Amino acid sequence: MNFSWLEDFTALAASGNFSRAATARHMTQPAFSRRVRALEQWLGVELFDRGCQPVRLTEAGHWFLRTARELQLQVERLPAEARAVAQAGATTLRFAATHALSFTFVPRWLHGMEARAPVGPVQLVSDVQQRCEELLLLGQVQFLLCHGHRQVRGPLDEAGCSTLVVGSDRLIPVSAPDPRGRPLHRVAPDGSCASAAPLGYSSESGLGRILRELRPARGSHARAARPLTAHLASVLRSMALDGRGPAWLPGLLVDDDLAAGRLVRAGAPEDSIELELRLVRSPAPLGTAADAFWSAARRVAADTGARA
Repeated sequence: MNFSWLEDFTALAASGNFSRAATARHMTQPAFSRRVRALEQWLGVELFDRGCQPVRLTEAGHWFLRTARELQLQVERLPAEARAVAQAGATTLRFAATHALSFTFVPRWLHGMEARAPVGPVQLVSDVQQRCEELLLLGQVQFLLCHGHRQVRGPLDEAGCSTLVVGSDRLIPVSAPDPRGRPLHRVAPDGSCASAAPLGYSSESGLGRILRELRPARGSHARAARPLTAHLASVLRSMALDGRGPAWLPGLLVDDDLAAGRLVRAGAPEDSIELELRLVRSPAPLGTAADAFWSAARRVAADTGARA
């Protein structure tokens, strides 16, 4: 039997019309009719009463409709179940991390974990947060390391993923300095700037998601000008260093710049946004090695006073 016949069958059962079902399945009606007939011949029963319009399921057809749906669900589950079997004995830990954390927090954090618990081979994918979240939800990675904020929800919250807070950071409004060491551009508490459009994050950015929720720019200049936007905090850092405008950047990325005077705070200290550094676990089965790592991460977080 060809499994695509199941989709043909359910399409016809739903519409009761060969022409509409054939169109939905992107084929001609004669070709569609031959496929339905081939399924009936394979089963050895009539599935549809063709003597009425719309066509109706026979008693065998009603039975097979339930069976077909069960088979389709089983086929849909096969990739995830196959990955779970493969992961059960796998020792490689697969992480996704945002670019900003891949270059700053992740190496130090993994080194600290290795000192507290066995860590096998590690595979790290670095990308924008939206793509990292997709990889986690598809089961292509086991863990995600990203920034987060308790007041801002995202797709992983909606999916019910387990999250562990493993550190902290802050978003700081920064600017290149003027010749006297003062900020070339100042950011108001609402996120706006009178002298230049703030440099912004694109929609794929997790930091941008937080900023849009907590600091929506409302200044007149911000509305009038089109700010430069980018996926990556490192790109906005380069633009800020070049004096293109102010930017909200993670402290892990710009603390050295602030200490050296290459960048200065563009707002008051209380304008910074406190962030969580989160380890997020895939909702799919992880396997023995990844389960052991998650348990170890929970113990380390509890020992260091991080919140789960």
